[in-house]
Amino acid sequence: MSPDRMMIIGLLLNVLSHDCVVAEQRCAQEPSCIVLYRLLEYCAAEEAVSPLGSDARLECLEAQNSLQRYRPLQVCKCQRGSRREEHCLKVYWTARFAAYEEYEVSPYVELQLNLVKHLEMTRMASIMAASSLSVDGQNQCLKAAQDCGLYEKCGSLRSEYVVACTKRATVTDNSCNRQKCHKALRRFLERVPEEYSFALLFCPCSDTLCGERRRKTIVPSCSYEENGRGEERVGKPNCLSLQNYCSRDELCRSRFADFQHNCQPSPLAASGCVRESRAMCLKAYAGLIGTIMTPNYVNNSSTEVSQWCSCDGSGNEWQGCQRIMHMFSGNLCLRNAISSMGFSAPPPVENTPVPASPPPPRVYQERVHVGVNTLPEFNSMEDSEEEDQQQEEESEEFNVIPPYSEKDTNTESGARGSTRGAAGRALPFLTLLLLPTLILDGACWSY
Repeated sequence: MSPDRMMIIGLLLNVLSHDCVVAEQRCAQEPSCIVLYRLLEYCAAEEAVSPLGSDARLECLEAQNSLQRYRPLQVCKCQRGSRREEHCLKVYWTARFAAYEEYEVSPYVELQLNLVKHLEMTRMASIMAASSLSVDGQNQCLKAAQDCGLYEKCGSLRSEYVVACTKRATVTDNSCNRQKCHKALRRFLERVPEEYSFALLFCPCSDTLCGERRRKTIVPSCSYEENGRGEERVGKPNCLSLQNYCSRDELCRSRFADFQHNCQPSPLAASGCVRESRAMCLKAYAGLIGTIMTPNYVNNSSTEVSQWCSCDGSGNEWQGCQRIMHMFSGNLCLRNAISSMGFSAPPPVENTPVPASPPPPRVYQERVHVGVNTLPEFNSMEDSEEEDQQQEEESEEFNVIPPYSEKDTNTESGARGSTRGAAGRALPFLTLLLLPTLILDGACWSY
């Protein structure tokens, strides 16, 4: 066995020893630990529904302080994309009940070995190299869709989320089933190699037609925009409301914390990122897609990204709301990471001016209108029966560009050959990068 593989195996064993599911299993073997943990489970469940009373909160905080003596639960992490991810995250946040607003630390395991960093850089280099092999005037987002269609896994999972995001929730309802749409988007981004998914999300564009295809990649009309009855468009929700709802869902809360952790900007760093890893920033950004905090391009003529929210009605919380917006629109790290994927458009001015005067101070209502369809993660929705055939007009109705299906005869053979070659070259380091998930999904659960 090569030294590189031995180092990776050693790292993975260390990851397994700090997994939150493993820590919970060990806690269950100690009566003093499991009693405290079960109490915190109850506290977290009640807090997710409504704020706890003063006496109940005090009891929960005392249990949380007592549980800090059990180190495995305090240092455990989770593996993104593993089968037990949601269970693991539930354990992670239950043990941190008191840190309800903690977003500075990612709950996901960090692979810090230089070898893994080198592999990550190699992987990103292959993505950028593939995006640079283009013909003048070629629509790169269309090419990315073609390449995705030639790779069976990418094509099938892309078609799956397009269908999920364009199908009506009911026969009489004009809205989509956002819960299914989000789940299908996350499935696509977690299972498709980033050589394909990132090429779709961050394809470089020089015209608005390409930019519109790129913006519609994640089906914005269902994944985050809100429609009222008929064709009436509902206004954007308040950014603070989105964050509030996100904080009550373990998966969304974790992805948002991971984004802030890995996309923290620094004007002193060469990459613009505190952690000096544009690749990790892009992975964290993509991790938000399929949650209530789903971001996207603001229009079809720029690479600026933002969330579908505003600060109207923020009142005294206006500055906090602006901070959320500038995590995306004014983030140097995120901007440089997206630019590194081959965008040639000039970046916006570094210091985006803040509006001169805030809106008139109004009392901020936490329950700012967010439609039911905006919050599917908190609705218990029954799965409706799938239609036999997806009608073509639904794609137009839900504002999505259908997956590319008809290849030009002059480019198909070249695209197929280049795709197979890229997949073959990517296999060795893809296998190494996927080892944490494979081991966590297999060996660790028999612990």
